[in-house]
Amino acid sequence: MISPVKPASRIKLSKIDSDQSEIVPGGKEESVRELQELQEKLADLQERFYVSRAHKLLIVLQGMDTSGKNGTIRDVFRAVNPQGVNVASFKKPTADELSHDFLWRIHRCAPGDGEIVIFDRSHYEDIMAVRVHELKPPSVWKKRFDHIRDFEKMLVDEGTIILKFLLHIDAATQRERLESRLREPAKRWKFDASDIEARRHWDDYLKAYDDVLNRTSTADAPWYIIPSNRKWLRNLLVARVIVDQLQRLKLEFPKIDLDPASVSLD
Repeated sequence: MISPVKPASRIKLSKIDSDQSEIVPGGKEESVRELQELQEKLADLQERFYVSRAHKLLIVLQGMDTSGKNGTIRDVFRAVNPQGVNVASFKKPTADELSHDFLWRIHRCAPGDGEIVIFDRSHYEDIMAVRVHELKPPSVWKKRFDHIRDFEKMLVDEGTIILKFLLHIDAATQRERLESRLREPAKRWKFDASDIEARRHWDDYLKAYDDVLNRTSTADAPWYIIPSNRKWLRNLLVARVIVDQLQRLKLEFPKIDLDPASVSLD
């Protein structure tokens, strides 16, 4: 099991291997087999989670362009009942969203009782992108570390479980995936010119992520750094963390005050 980032760490993302395929001795074949088992377990756990209505689960996915946020959602949650799982994708804020505080659009998408909500990007963009592209002065975005910690603490106090995953790839892997999008017609729709602009700020984004990981990984809302050069490893590690968290809840189906033998269907 991959460990969360400890609070107040001194993480240097540039020093962390984004491959780490040795984590699974059996390689891709073993990883795919285990993932299938975890998908089945997650489907059962998610059903219990949904009908018990005793908890809320928020999963945050962050990462560089092409790190695999959409692929993670598709492959890890392949078997779940979509009735109890929602995905919120946060792109460039609209004019209406910008007229409110930066957490306004985020809070509206937080999970309710029994729900699992997955954030494809998140409130952390309002530190990351704003900082790297100088959309706001430091006097604004630096305060947002405290705002986000307080926001997440409030969600946890109200019964939300928060798991945050940074899908970590290296620059060479991103280059390969961007080239693949240009080369293959079925993937070309994914390509966006803004990806190239963001790539030019690679080192700036790494430094920004260092601060996010070190300042916002808490005991209640931990960050997990997921080596994501290999998609099969990325999917497996994310699935392991989520299934482990749900198993700790010891979820049971609700008991009803009824003796089934006393019911006549005639």
